[in-house]
Amino acid sequence: MAGSEPVVTPGSRYGDLLPRILVGIALIALALGAVWLGGIAFALLAVVVVLLIYAEWCAMHRVGRAVRMVGMFALAGAVLFTHLDYAAYALMLVGIAAAVLFFLASIAAWGLLYAALPGIALVWLRAEPLGAQLVIWTLVIVWATDIAAYFSGRTIGGPKIAPRISPSKTWAGLGGGMIAAALAAWLLARQFGLDLNPVFAAALGALLAVAAQVGDFFESHLKRRAGVKDSGNILPGHGGVMDRLDGVMPVSVLVAIAIGLTR
Repeated sequence: MAGSEPVVTPGSRYGDLLPRILVGIALIALALGAVWLGGIAFALLAVVVVLLIYAEWCAMHRVGRAVRMVGMFALAGAVLFTHLDYAAYALMLVGIAAAVLFFLASIAAWGLLYAALPGIALVWLRAEPLGAQLVIWTLVIVWATDIAAYFSGRTIGGPKIAPRISPSKTWAGLGGGMIAAALAAWLLARQFGLDLNPVFAAALGALLAVAAQVGDFFESHLKRRAGVKDSGNILPGHGGVMDRLDGVMPVSVLVAIAIGLTR
Protein backbone atom coordinates (compact mmCIF):
# COMPACT_ATOMS: atom_id res chain seq x y z
CA MET A 1 0.00 0.00 0.00
CA ALA A 2 1.38 3.45 -0.86
CA GLY A 3 2.59 5.43 2.12
CA SER A 4 3.09 2.42 4.37
CA GLU A 5 6.12 0.42 5.36
CA PRO A 6 6.42 -3.09 3.94
CA VAL A 7 4.87 -5.81 6.05
CA VAL A 8 7.65 -8.09 7.25
CA THR A 9 7.32 -11.77 6.38
CA PRO A 10 9.64 -14.54 7.60
CA GLY A 11 11.33 -14.89 4.21
CA SER A 12 11.97 -11.14 3.87
CA ARG A 13 12.68 -10.31 7.49
CA TYR A 14 16.24 -9.20 6.87
CA GLY A 15 16.08 -8.82 3.07
CA ASP A 16 17.07 -5.14 3.19
CA LEU A 17 19.78 -5.60 5.80
CA LEU A 18 22.93 -5.47 3.63
CA PRO A 19 22.24 -2.13 1.90
CA ARG A 20 21.07 -0.68 5.21
CA ILE A 21 24.33 -1.71 6.89
CA LEU A 22 26.59 -0.42 4.11
CA VAL A 23 24.84 2.91 3.76
CA GLY A 24 24.51 3.19 7.54
CA ILE A 25 28.25 2.73 8.03
CA ALA A 26 29.01 5.37 5.41
CA LEU A 27 26.59 7.85 7.00
CA ILE A 28 27.94 7.24 10.49
CA ALA A 29 31.53 7.77 9.26
CA LEU A 30 30.52 11.01 7.53
CA ALA A 31 28.64 12.29 10.58
CA LEU A 32 31.39 11.43 13.07
CA GLY A 33 34.05 12.93 10.83
CA ALA A 34 32.16 16.20 10.53
CA VAL A 35 31.43 16.29 14.27
CA TRP A 36 35.10 15.67 15.03
CA LEU A 37 36.24 18.46 12.68
CA GLY A 38 33.57 20.84 13.92
CA GLY A 39 33.62 24.44 12.73
CA ILE A 40 32.67 25.20 9.16
CA ALA A 41 32.88 21.52 8.12
CA PHE A 42 30.09 20.55 10.50
CA ALA A 43 28.09 23.67 9.67
CA LEU A 44 28.26 23.00 5.93
CA LEU A 45 27.18 19.39 6.41
CA ALA A 46 24.27 20.66 8.50
CA VAL A 47 23.32 23.09 5.71
CA VAL A 48 23.32 20.29 3.13
CA VAL A 49 21.27 18.01 5.37
CA VAL A 50 18.59 20.57 6.25
CA LEU A 51 18.26 21.61 2.60
CA LEU A 52 17.78 17.98 1.56
CA ILE A 53 15.19 17.46 4.29
CA TYR A 54 13.30 20.57 3.23
CA ALA A 55 13.49 19.56 -0.43
CA GLU A 56 12.01 16.14 0.41
CA TRP A 57 9.27 17.77 2.48
CA CYS A 58 8.40 20.13 -0.37
CA ALA A 59 8.45 17.32 -2.94
CA MET A 60 6.08 15.23 -0.80
CA HIS A 61 3.67 18.13 -0.49
CA ARG A 62 4.11 19.45 -4.05
CA VAL A 63 5.35 22.87 -2.96
CA GLY A 64 6.16 25.22 -5.83
CA ARG A 65 9.72 26.10 -6.80
CA ALA A 66 9.56 29.79 -5.82
CA VAL A 67 8.23 29.01 -2.33
CA ARG A 68 10.79 26.24 -1.98
CA MET A 69 13.67 28.62 -2.76
CA VAL A 70 12.53 31.11 -0.10
CA GLY A 71 12.71 28.37 2.49
CA MET A 72 16.09 27.12 1.30
CA PHE A 73 17.71 30.55 1.55
CA ALA A 74 16.29 30.98 5.05
CA LEU A 75 17.52 27.53 6.11
CA ALA A 76 21.06 28.07 4.86
CA GLY A 77 21.21 31.49 6.49
CA ALA A 78 19.87 30.23 9.82
CA VAL A 79 22.40 27.41 10.10
CA LEU A 80 25.30 29.70 9.16
CA PHE A 81 24.11 32.35 11.63
CA THR A 82 24.17 29.67 14.32
CA HIS A 83 27.70 28.67 13.31
CA LEU A 84 28.75 32.33 13.73
CA ASP A 85 27.31 32.26 17.28
CA TYR A 86 24.16 34.18 16.39
CA ALA A 87 21.63 31.51 17.31
CA ALA A 88 19.08 34.13 18.40
CA TYR A 89 19.26 35.78 14.98
CA ALA A 90 18.97 32.34 13.36
CA LEU A 91 15.72 31.68 15.21
CA MET A 92 14.44 35.16 14.29
CA LEU A 93 15.23 34.51 10.63
CA VAL A 94 13.42 31.18 10.71
CA GLY A 95 10.43 32.76 12.45
CA ILE A 96 10.18 35.58 9.89
CA ALA A 97 10.61 33.19 6.95
CA ALA A 98 8.02 30.80 8.39
CA ALA A 99 5.55 33.68 8.79
CA VAL A 100 6.07 34.69 5.15
CA LEU A 101 5.76 31.12 3.93
CA PHE A 102 2.61 30.59 5.94
CA PHE A 103 0.78 33.05 3.71
CA LEU A 104 2.30 31.60 0.53
CA ALA A 105 1.93 27.91 1.36
CA SER A 106 1.38 26.98 5.00
CA ILE A 107 2.68 23.44 4.57
CA ALA A 108 6.03 24.90 3.44
CA ALA A 109 6.21 26.92 6.66
CA TRP A 110 5.82 23.77 8.76
CA GLY A 111 8.49 22.09 6.64
CA LEU A 112 10.84 25.00 7.26
CA LEU A 113 10.45 24.65 11.02
CA TYR A 114 10.80 20.87 10.79
CA ALA A 115 14.14 21.16 8.97
CA ALA A 116 15.52 24.27 10.64
CA LEU A 117 15.16 23.60 14.36
CA PRO A 118 17.21 20.36 14.45
CA GLY A 119 19.89 21.93 12.24
CA ILE A 120 20.17 24.95 14.53
CA ALA A 121 20.13 22.71 17.60
CA LEU A 122 22.98 20.47 16.42
CA VAL A 123 25.23 23.33 15.26
CA TRP A 124 24.56 25.16 18.53
CA LEU A 125 25.34 22.03 20.56
CA ARG A 126 28.61 21.50 18.67
CA ALA A 127 29.78 24.97 19.72
CA GLU A 128 29.14 24.29 23.41
CA PRO A 129 31.85 23.10 25.84
CA LEU A 130 32.24 19.37 25.22
CA GLY A 131 30.22 20.05 22.08
CA ALA A 132 31.60 17.15 20.05
CA GLN A 133 30.79 14.78 22.89
CA LEU A 134 27.27 16.19 23.27
CA VAL A 135 26.49 15.81 19.56
CA ILE A 136 27.92 12.28 19.44
CA TRP A 137 25.99 11.38 22.60
CA THR A 138 22.80 12.65 20.95
CA LEU A 139 23.40 10.81 17.68
CA VAL A 140 24.42 7.54 19.31
CA ILE A 141 21.24 7.45 21.38
CA VAL A 142 19.20 7.67 18.18
CA TRP A 143 21.39 5.13 16.37
CA ALA A 144 21.14 2.71 19.30
CA THR A 145 17.38 3.13 19.32
CA ASP A 146 17.05 2.51 15.59
CA ILE A 147 19.36 -0.52 15.48
CA ALA A 148 17.93 -2.22 18.55
CA ALA A 149 14.34 -1.49 17.52
CA TYR A 150 15.01 -2.90 14.06
CA PHE A 151 16.45 -6.20 15.31
CA SER A 152 14.26 -6.72 18.36
CA GLY A 153 11.12 -5.83 16.43
CA ARG A 154 11.88 -8.25 13.62
CA THR A 155 13.19 -11.01 15.88
CA ILE A 156 10.54 -10.90 18.62
CA GLY A 157 7.64 -9.48 16.67
CA GLY A 158 4.42 -9.23 18.63
CA PRO A 159 1.75 -6.52 18.90
CA LYS A 160 2.05 -3.43 16.73
CA ILE A 161 2.15 0.03 18.25
CA ALA A 162 0.18 1.88 15.57
CA PRO A 163 -0.38 -0.41 12.57
CA ARG A 164 -2.36 2.19 10.62
CA ILE A 165 0.58 4.59 10.69
CA SER A 166 3.59 2.27 10.70
CA PRO A 167 2.72 -1.43 10.24
CA SER A 168 6.21 -2.76 11.07
CA LYS A 169 6.71 -1.00 14.42
CA THR A 170 6.15 -3.23 17.46
CA TRP A 171 6.17 -2.75 21.21
CA ALA A 172 9.06 -5.21 21.35
CA GLY A 173 11.01 -2.95 19.02
CA LEU A 174 10.30 0.09 21.15
CA GLY A 175 11.35 -1.78 24.30
CA GLY A 176 14.57 -2.95 22.70
CA GLY A 177 15.29 0.55 21.48
CA MET A 178 14.72 2.06 24.93
CA ILE A 179 17.04 -0.46 26.60
CA ALA A 180 19.78 0.11 24.03
CA ALA A 181 19.43 3.90 24.27
CA ALA A 182 19.57 3.78 28.08
CA LEU A 183 22.79 1.74 27.99
CA ALA A 184 24.33 3.96 25.32
CA ALA A 185 23.44 7.15 27.21
CA TRP A 186 24.93 5.83 30.44
CA LEU A 187 28.11 4.43 28.90
CA LEU A 188 28.87 7.47 26.76
CA ALA A 189 28.08 9.96 29.53
CA ARG A 190 30.63 8.13 31.68
CA GLN A 191 33.17 7.86 28.86
CA PHE A 192 32.85 11.51 27.79
CA GLY A 193 32.89 12.93 31.30
CA LEU A 194 29.42 14.44 31.00
CA ASP A 195 28.09 15.64 34.34
CA LEU A 196 25.16 13.23 34.50
CA ASN A 197 24.12 10.90 37.30
CA PRO A 198 24.28 7.32 35.90
CA VAL A 199 20.64 6.57 36.71
CA PHE A 200 19.53 9.90 35.28
CA ALA A 201 21.62 9.37 32.15
CA ALA A 202 20.05 5.96 31.52
CA ALA A 203 16.54 7.25 32.18
CA LEU A 204 17.15 10.20 29.87
CA GLY A 205 18.39 7.86 27.16
CA ALA A 206 15.24 5.76 27.42
CA LEU A 207 13.01 8.85 27.23
CA LEU A 208 14.91 10.16 24.22
CA ALA A 209 14.42 6.77 22.58
CA VAL A 210 10.67 7.33 22.89
CA ALA A 211 11.11 10.79 21.35
CA ALA A 212 13.06 9.23 18.48
CA GLN A 213 10.25 6.76 17.86
CA VAL A 214 7.71 9.59 17.94
CA GLY A 215 9.75 11.31 15.26
CA ASP A 216 9.66 8.09 13.25
CA PHE A 217 5.88 7.81 13.58
CA PHE A 218 5.42 11.45 12.64
CA GLU A 219 7.39 10.99 9.45
CA SER A 220 5.46 7.78 8.67
CA HIS A 221 2.25 9.77 9.12
CA LEU A 222 3.52 12.40 6.67
CA LYS A 223 4.35 9.74 4.10
CA ARG A 224 0.96 8.07 4.41
CA ARG A 225 -0.81 11.39 3.90
CA ALA A 226 1.39 12.12 0.87
CA GLY A 227 0.87 8.61 -0.51
CA VAL A 228 4.57 7.73 -0.74
CA LYS A 229 6.61 4.83 0.62
CA ASP A 230 9.81 6.80 1.30
CA SER A 231 10.61 10.50 1.58
CA GLY A 232 13.16 10.05 -1.22
CA ASN A 233 15.51 7.54 -2.81
CA ILE A 234 18.92 9.10 -2.24
CA LEU A 235 19.97 6.49 0.36
CA PRO A 236 19.75 2.83 -0.76
CA GLY A 237 18.08 0.68 1.88
CA HIS A 238 16.96 3.73 3.82
CA GLY A 239 15.00 5.88 1.38
CA GLY A 240 15.43 9.61 1.82
CA VAL A 241 17.27 11.83 4.28
CA MET A 242 14.09 12.33 6.29
CA ASP A 243 13.71 8.56 6.53
CA ARG A 244 17.18 8.27 7.99
CA LEU A 245 17.04 11.26 10.36
CA ASP A 246 13.42 11.24 11.53
CA GLY A 247 14.50 10.21 15.03
CA VAL A 248 17.32 12.76 15.20
CA MET A 249 14.91 15.62 14.55
CA PRO A 250 13.07 15.69 17.91
CA VAL A 251 15.95 14.30 19.98
CA SER A 252 18.44 16.98 18.90
CA VAL A 253 15.97 19.75 19.70
CA LEU A 254 15.15 18.27 23.12
CA VAL A 255 18.84 17.87 24.03
CA ALA A 256 19.58 21.46 22.95
CA ILE A 257 16.66 22.76 25.02
CA ALA A 258 17.84 20.77 28.06
CA ILE A 259 21.40 22.09 27.74
CA GLY A 260 20.12 25.62 27.22
CA LEU A 261 18.01 25.47 30.38
CA THR A 262 21.00 24.40 32.46
CA ARG A 263 23.32 27.20 31.30
